[in-house]
Amino acid sequence: MTDPRLLTYAEFEAVQDRAASPADAPTFGDVVQQRLGRRDILRGMLGTSAIAAFAPAIPAVLAPADARAQAPAGAGDGFGFAFKELKRGVDRTHHVADGYDADVLIRWGDPLFDDSPDFDPYKQTADSQLKQFGYNCDYTAFFPLPQGSDKADHGLLWVNHEYTQAEMMFPGLVPEGQDRYDHAHITREMAEVEMAAHSGSIVEVKRGTDGKWTYVKGGRFNRRINALNTRMTLTGPAAGHRRVKTSDDPDGRTVIGMLNNCAGGFTPWGTVLSGEENIDGYFMGTIDQNHPEQRNHDRMTVPSAWTAWGRHFDRFDVNKEPMEANRYGWIVEIDPYDPSSTPRKLTALGRFKHEGAGVTVNKDGRVVVYMGDDQRFEHVYRFVSKGRYNPDDRKANMTLLDEGTLSVARYDADGTLTWLPLIHGQGPLTAANGFNDQGDVVICARIAATLLGATRMDRPEDVEVNPVTGIVYVMLTNNDDRLPDLPHHSPLSTVNAANPRPANSWGHIVEMLPPDGDHTADSFKWEILVKAGNPADPATGATFNKATTEDGWFSCPDNCAFDHRGRLWIGTDQGTKWQRTSGYADGVWALETQGSLRGTARLFFRVPVGAELTGPTFTPDDQTLFVAVQHPGSDGVGDYTKSGARGGSFADPGTRWPDFKEDMPPRPSVVAITRKGGGVLGV
Repeated sequence: MTDPRLLTYAEFEAVQDRAASPADAPTFGDVVQQRLGRRDILRGMLGTSAIAAFAPAIPAVLAPADARAQAPAGAGDGFGFAFKELKRGVDRTHHVADGYDADVLIRWGDPLFDDSPDFDPYKQTADSQLKQFGYNCDYTAFFPLPQGSDKADHGLLWVNHEYTQAEMMFPGLVPEGQDRYDHAHITREMAEVEMAAHSGSIVEVKRGTDGKWTYVKGGRFNRRINALNTRMTLTGPAAGHRRVKTSDDPDGRTVIGMLNNCAGGFTPWGTVLSGEENIDGYFMGTIDQNHPEQRNHDRMTVPSAWTAWGRHFDRFDVNKEPMEANRYGWIVEIDPYDPSSTPRKLTALGRFKHEGAGVTVNKDGRVVVYMGDDQRFEHVYRFVSKGRYNPDDRKANMTLLDEGTLSVARYDADGTLTWLPLIHGQGPLTAANGFNDQGDVVICARIAATLLGATRMDRPEDVEVNPVTGIVYVMLTNNDDRLPDLPHHSPLSTVNAANPRPANSWGHIVEMLPPDGDHTADSFKWEILVKAGNPADPATGATFNKATTEDGWFSCPDNCAFDHRGRLWIGTDQGTKWQRTSGYADGVWALETQGSLRGTARLFFRVPVGAELTGPTFTPDDQTLFVAVQHPGSDGVGDYTKSGARGGSFADPGTRWPDFKEDMPPRPSVVAITRKGGGVLGV
């Protein structure tokens, strides 16, 4: 009999769509309504004039004198994208704009080491998976070789492996014509394969004289970080804390693996930051309602049980190890240039469902990291290091993120953003509210943020800093729970100022402007760049520039990347609801942020049916864009499976991309996008 607490991944996603934060806290939507007015929100503020009215004036200090010079010829008063727009659509393969190539670089199961076996989906073992590229690739980051150079044709590619889908991985698990399976059929050996396929890969990559990229099997830097046996160190205020001590680790300083690594970032000293997101799904059991961790676990929706790991490993059963879940949900720092290095979980940056980690060096040398907490009605955070970056001392820089100030954002209706510090002993963060030290604060960062009055947002995902202007961009993916005609601060709060729409199925993008380019300031300004959705449908309330074509608008912004000219590229994730949010596949859109073209989007690349676009990252010369194609053939693919099953399975997927072989399941993969004949993308 199937344990009723175990979920399919689609059901687990539905858990993430429910709010875990208290309903009486103000939401971003409340703020937007106060600022813009309900009548303007209901009209949708369509068109260029509405966008221009709320476009931020870039302070002179944020706009370098050579910024206009970096814009491509013919860009006018925007940064400009010169490519023939791709037609929107959905089918079983990927597509890119005319004049470009999109080549599969590496796939799930590809061998990484000289002794790695070739991929055989019918003979999977944990040992083989540990030597092969992992599953469901997400965030990517490029690190030049040699270290410290700006070479763009040879480097190391970091890739997150967010989660596994047993129904897509293992033959014979799902009954014919269905898309679900009995979790009791997941053996210990299968669970170990899943654990081995998690966390991340470091892969050496090269661009040949023909402009094509290949990965180097046996590259000396190649490495698999995994959830089965990779040892990691806790640093910062939660290291050694009583609430991270377990039977296997009574010192509370060593963790095995990382889980559900979604987006991330990279540091100026050449390390990757990988964010642990929906860690609740790996834990099963029921914790006593009087247990000291009950409030904390409820706030992180632990346990949500969509894997069967807790059947075979005690550490994933909250009854047996109630503190284990506190060891996940962090930003993890990894050195791609040292295969023997130990990954470090940076507890000073707070514990929540991390999406990205956008890094910038402030003008005073302190390092700033911006982060989103990806669940409906969660928050946007900022970390400011205590120490200062030294470009000549990499060793010293490696500890910069161990100590500093973590803050959470409150967006006010007058366009002001206030950063609220999460510091033990200040305001409500005292023993009376369960915070006995800074370790308690960072472990329960969500609870602390709510007590401080942080704004409840519409799923904050990636947060990135424009390298040219210094403006910070927040991707807010969606929030169907914001319903109309309810009083403010109700359990399902309605429209307001920073999340401006009821039943927001389409998401939006917020800009945060640091004063005089000071990313450590207590107060910023904020504006909305675009509200996603179909601008031709007034019911969506979408706001794109009128120059956006019927192929240019998008829904559900998720990941984003800036090229080195400061141009914004957006990746989308509509999930299982793509038929309703747009009716078309996810992909990459180029989005103007300045001038009369501000708010104009153009479709550049799209993924196969059932897939999500993740991890866009550029090489230093902007001549290659790496993207990750996650879970192809699985999301909402009922019209593409033989049986009509909406979720897809190993035997009956929505597509067999990228191999298109009947004996091969779909394989999450990284794609390298280049211009035919070479050259900078999008000019």
